[in-house]
Amino acid sequence: MNGPEIHLEVDPELRLFVAHERRRGRTAVTTDGSSTLGHVVESLGIPLTEAGQLLVDGRPVPVSHIPGAGELVEVRAVERPQRIPGAPLRFLLDVHLGTLARRLRLLGVDAAYESEDIGDAALATRSADERRVLLSRDRGLLHRREIWAGAYVYSDRPEDQLRDVLERFTPHLAPWTRCTACNGPLKAADKDSVSDHLEHGTRRSYDVFAQCTECDRVYWRGAHHSRLDAIVTKALDNFATAPPDDTEENDHDRAPSSPSGAGD
Repeated sequence: MNGPEIHLEVDPELRLFVAHERRRGRTAVTTDGSSTLGHVVESLGIPLTEAGQLLVDGRPVPVSHIPGAGELVEVRAVERPQRIPGAPLRFLLDVHLGTLARRLRLLGVDAAYESEDIGDAALATRSADERRVLLSRDRGLLHRREIWAGAYVYSDRPEDQLRDVLERFTPHLAPWTRCTACNGPLKAADKDSVSDHLEHGTRRSYDVFAQCTECDRVYWRGAHHSRLDAIVTKALDNFATAPPDDTEENDHDRAPSSPSGAGD
């Protein structure tokens, strides 16, 4: 670029996205004089999904602002909790976030997941078509214009990933109400109706079951219950919120058993 020079300062939380020489505070950036501030921010490596308020000489400006010579630009991180207007809060996770998807579903959060790599374009299109927040560790994917909304997942550890998403978006939690395999809703099921899906030892040892209304998978309080319950308890203790105004939770809709053998 060969145009106006601006001075840029990036929030510490966002410095992992920029080159090392820009991580030490205020630095000079030469612009082309016609690109928007949003384009400049993205060209430095910061997905706009992670950029919160943009300040020019201390005043808020939109991403469409054209930077002028000598301006001081501050790029803030998104505020937490982050609100996503325009649709119920739902997520879409890419192929690398399977464990996070299962843990979100365990907590009753609507989390679609692609177990195969369908490509960035298809993921972005699905995010837009279904109005889902796209979660990914792929920075390039989050730069795509067509996504409905998105968020970078900052850690590669599932426990930290879950805490990050719950803290950032504060979704309503309704544990044990979603299938961890397919994201479908669970319903209570009597033993006779699901007996064909059970091994003999399970039929003999357990009496309380739930079944997915979409894929027919059966759940009961099995060997993994204590580990999964620990995840649920920790999430509820730290992130439980009131249900949205348009959500009526009926006790009869809650599955009476916890997922067994579904993984975490």
